[in-house]
Amino acid sequence: MPGPLAGVRVIDCTTVVLGPWAAQQLGDLGADVVKVEPPEGDTTRQLGPMRHPDMGAFYLAVNRNKRSIVLDLKQASARRALVRLAEGADVFLHNYRPQAARRLGLSYEMFRAVNPGLVYVGTYGFRAAGPYGDKPAYDDIIQAASGVASLQAALLGEPRYVPTIVADKTASMTVLAAVLAALYHKARTGEGQEVEIPMFESLAAWIMVEHLYGETFVPPVDTVGYKRVLNRYRRPFKTKDGYLAILPYTDQNWRDFFTIAGRPDLLDDARFRSLASRLRHIEVLYEELGTIAVTRTSAEWLAELDARNIPAMVVNSLETLLHDPQLAATGFWQLVEHPSEGRMRLPGIPVTYGRTPADIRRLPPRLGEHSVEILREAGLAPAEIDTLLAAGATRAERAPAATQ
Repeated sequence: MPGPLAGVRVIDCTTVVLGPWAAQQLGDLGADVVKVEPPEGDTTRQLGPMRHPDMGAFYLAVNRNKRSIVLDLKQASARRALVRLAEGADVFLHNYRPQAARRLGLSYEMFRAVNPGLVYVGTYGFRAAGPYGDKPAYDDIIQAASGVASLQAALLGEPRYVPTIVADKTASMTVLAAVLAALYHKARTGEGQEVEIPMFESLAAWIMVEHLYGETFVPPVDTVGYKRVLNRYRRPFKTKDGYLAILPYTDQNWRDFFTIAGRPDLLDDARFRSLASRLRHIEVLYEELGTIAVTRTSAEWLAELDARNIPAMVVNSLETLLHDPQLAATGFWQLVEHPSEGRMRLPGIPVTYGRTPADIRRLPPRLGEHSVEILREAGLAPAEIDTLLAAGATRAERAPAATQ
């Protein structure tokens, strides 16, 4: 059975992670994703270890289930070819800053004229209408602007970036949701539309889910910041032989935990009897939890906590995650043979569909691997394609070296 987006064509003119990861997920769901790259390729092709030039690990992580075409959009002939591709597409996805898109002549109005049903998606650092509208933005910039970096100051005394590209990936999920919603509207009405997804506003909405807190009310009834997660004692707890995430949550969870711990004094403590009272005394509570956790081994705690249905989990490292028994049992890690890159490990598709399963149909393409094929599909004549190749407006893949 084909995936739920079988028959949908996506033109992906994005680079780095925000757009490419969203486009990859559309490809996982069955869409035909055409990755449009400049002659030098997506910058992530150069990031991380690689067996061959232009095939870095970073690129391989966010570009499966796509075909690659090179178009030098500085050349008018390449821009005309891109418009030809868009005539038969459902989604056009780009991350040009607003001024750059206008300068290239790649505005929504131009594409709407040739394909009124096109979902035209611009992924920006900031909403175009605001004073930051044309500022460049990468993950660090958005972590700083959105308040993510400042959260670390509550624990470390100074702002720090979260050591993952949380802004890129969170905004990428917003891109995915927005594209699916626009495709649903198109399926019902036949109408395309322009969609804008800004990283800054997406992350501001994301971080303020819990942290708007007292400022939810006007005038405010408390400060910003959810006290439980800003608690300096909120961390994986040290046991006799390692660390565990331990999170009694409900009233019953805490009663059971204090019983297991042999702490009747805490069981009868009025400060810890309800969710509201625990939140008021959260630092004291978590400090006590830390002193209790260290009295037993991780295995001893897990046996007791699992038996009482109290949330607890081992603390995986990046290395142990590769061998986690849950991921192994569910077949999450996929070992595949790439035609040029040899054996590779890829994360699987987390969501399962009973009737329209998503799958990995194509491995990450080499730069320009499908240029000629895609141009032919768009209706360009052989002579037109030869002209584009001769001018360097497109290029076909170079033969890969043998895999080491």
